[in-house]
Amino acid sequence: MGRCSTRAWQELLVLLGGLWMWGSGAQPTAPSPTRSSVPPLKFRLAGYPRKHNEGRIEVFYNEEWGTICDDDFTLANAQVLCRQLGFVGATGWAHSAKYGKGVGRIWLDNVNCGGNEKSIRDCKHRGWGNSDCSHEEDAGVVCKDERIPGFKDSNVIETEQSHVEEVRLRAVVSGARRRLPVTEGIVEVRYKDGWAQICDEGWDSKNSRVICGMMGFPTEKKVNRNFYKLASKSQPKQKRREDVGSRKRLFAERQQLNYRLHSVSCTGTEVHISMCTFQFYRGNSSAACSTGMPAVVSCLPGPLFATGSTQKKKQRQQQQSQPRIRLKGGAKAGEGRVEVLKNNEWGTICDDRWNLLSASVVCRELGFGSAKEALTGARMGQGTGPIHLNEVQCLGTEKSLWSCPFKNITQEDCKHSEDAAVRCNIPYMGYENLIRLSGGRSRFEGRVEVAVGAAEGDEPRWGLVCGEGWGTLEAMVACRQLGLGFANHGLQIRLAGGRTEFEGRVEVKRGSKWGTVCSDGWTTKEAMVVCRQLGLGYSLHAVTETWYWDASNVTEMVLSGVKCAGHELSLSHCQHHGSSLNCRNTGTRFAAGVICSETASDLLLHAPLVQETAYIEDRPLHMLYCAAEENCLSSSARHANWPYGHRRLLRFSSQIHNNGRADFRPKAGRHSWVWHECHRHYHSMDIFTHYDILTPNGTKVAEGHKASFCLEDTECEEDVAKRYECANFGEQGITVGCWDLYRHDIDCQWIDITDVKPGNYILQVVINPNFEVAESDFTNNAMKCNCKYDGHRIWVHSCHIGDALSEEASKRFEQYPGQLNNQIS
Repeated sequence: MGRCSTRAWQELLVLLGGLWMWGSGAQPTAPSPTRSSVPPLKFRLAGYPRKHNEGRIEVFYNEEWGTICDDDFTLANAQVLCRQLGFVGATGWAHSAKYGKGVGRIWLDNVNCGGNEKSIRDCKHRGWGNSDCSHEEDAGVVCKDERIPGFKDSNVIETEQSHVEEVRLRAVVSGARRRLPVTEGIVEVRYKDGWAQICDEGWDSKNSRVICGMMGFPTEKKVNRNFYKLASKSQPKQKRREDVGSRKRLFAERQQLNYRLHSVSCTGTEVHISMCTFQFYRGNSSAACSTGMPAVVSCLPGPLFATGSTQKKKQRQQQQSQPRIRLKGGAKAGEGRVEVLKNNEWGTICDDRWNLLSASVVCRELGFGSAKEALTGARMGQGTGPIHLNEVQCLGTEKSLWSCPFKNITQEDCKHSEDAAVRCNIPYMGYENLIRLSGGRSRFEGRVEVAVGAAEGDEPRWGLVCGEGWGTLEAMVACRQLGLGFANHGLQIRLAGGRTEFEGRVEVKRGSKWGTVCSDGWTTKEAMVVCRQLGLGYSLHAVTETWYWDASNVTEMVLSGVKCAGHELSLSHCQHHGSSLNCRNTGTRFAAGVICSETASDLLLHAPLVQETAYIEDRPLHMLYCAAEENCLSSSARHANWPYGHRRLLRFSSQIHNNGRADFRPKAGRHSWVWHECHRHYHSMDIFTHYDILTPNGTKVAEGHKASFCLEDTECEEDVAKRYECANFGEQGITVGCWDLYRHDIDCQWIDITDVKPGNYILQVVINPNFEVAESDFTNNAMKCNCKYDGHRIWVHSCHIGDALSEEASKRFEQYPGQLNNQIS
């Protein structure tokens, strides 16, 4: 109490001194206490998942560790805190307990730093311990990975639990060791240069649930512990054979068990075992866990990764029922913007208070594991339509996001720039081992090479090299190969067990033959699958001629006829010719290639504008010569009595937004753009949009197509600057946050309906129909409207993006609700 009273008097004297100085005309900010009178603050980074230079920021004050609230938190605050942690600066900060909730006091709130302060003490705040926050608002920092020269680490304290970072399931049952995904096995944690086990004393289903979530599985199942216990103990061979059975034979355990953790106690909602309470073994850990055995976990895979017939049946049942939640815009499986179905309309979730608990409920509901990241700020692109939910606060035990507490949204609360997204844990499938890129300038591009003969879902197996006859020459070859990577015959090599990377036991993995892929029919969809399989993001370009990439290692073509839908996880899941090769040009020049990108654009049409501006015009033929030259009229116009007569045109405006994370740029460079003298503009894409009139059963009765007259930023959001303008041979494209407007009175912004008979129809507009340019989501490129045409007038209604409504609402789409006032001009 004496120490506290002394500190209180000191702070009161400083405050009075500051008020006196302020009254004398000094700066209004109170000076910081002298370092001699106040103990130095200590800081640490905590939480999971994180790297060494990021985490929840915790401060040691008044003999107690506590956190900082994210209210009014800025990058300037992070700069000051990162320097106090010994880093040169900050690159970002995190809110809403991204790195997990802390415990104890919340020491600071409403912190306001300028960025140049030497200590957080020098920044404005509400006062130590004065906060109206909960630990769900704990702030985190992301520091630059560069230390301050000469900084002493005594002020940087990291929690011991953060050292449990890598966890795996090691299958030991015969037959399960090679197949992927591994759904059952011994839980092991990375320890020093190897792996260690966890003692299963007190192990329960909640612990198993956390491990399964980390491994990418939505739930756990009961494991036959006695089976593993019998197999691991020393028993007569005959007795063991009777108890275990020939079908569940275990591989012999040659190494001695090494226990690292014990007394693990999870609540079941953690996204990583490091967030659970546990203890580390000290001293002779091999003799520990005398009354138990290694923790064993068995998991149930989600529908996307199910293998057995029972699992496939469950998958079909889930597909038949309309889902109420989905992910959009992600490059990989298990990531994307979260969208929910409410009142038959898909919408997004506001990121207020969005955290790992709520994100994990989403991930498990969709058949994945727990969440790796709860993303905010439309990190997976902006959605469209309504924002259905706000301040979702799940406990982590819910079966569905709809069971979590949330607030209904109002238009003033959130914008689509705050759409929530997730990255989920998914099972390791080893797909990236079946494909590689070669010859490119970076890891994001190159000729596609596939491994032929590798069994789908098999885990790569390493083996030893016989030492008989092993000499210096053989060692020279091994060292050379380690410097070059793969040999032509598909033998991969590594060193294991050495003290450094330059020594060790030689282990080899005999792979299968590597070969190229025929580029006949190679499109963006196939390239999308390749980039996803390699974990390289989105497909920027599908390359059909790769003569400029080196092909000295692999020259044989082994795969042709590849045709993908675009959602597959592996190129081997797509249709192809199999072992028979059918390719027009088998040379390496015509091998398929890709260029991948971490970000992509996302175009969509503003549907209400189409509905508001649609009308019919009877346009004289003498005013349509330019349009006829650019093939903007129906084929019957060729036989018209030019220049007499007219064509009946359905006209409307289209406003095309880029809601993605990269600018939309034409695939062709300006050197190949085509100048059209008639309309005096450059075409940067052969086909940019398709306009079609369809019958309710999908039969096309009229069509229009519009080449890209010019792609430019007509208008942008408030804080976005225009970058593209067509005038004077300028650059073409659509910036993120901008839109390109084609007015209804522009040539070819129409459909020629001269030959269409009266009836009920569907107006369909498709952007980027040939997938020429990469997008993060092609499913929202189509827009549909209902049309009623009586031979004189047309009514357009119910315009919406193609996947914006529920299946039930789509079935009612053709029903005509009434007439609108669209007159012939």
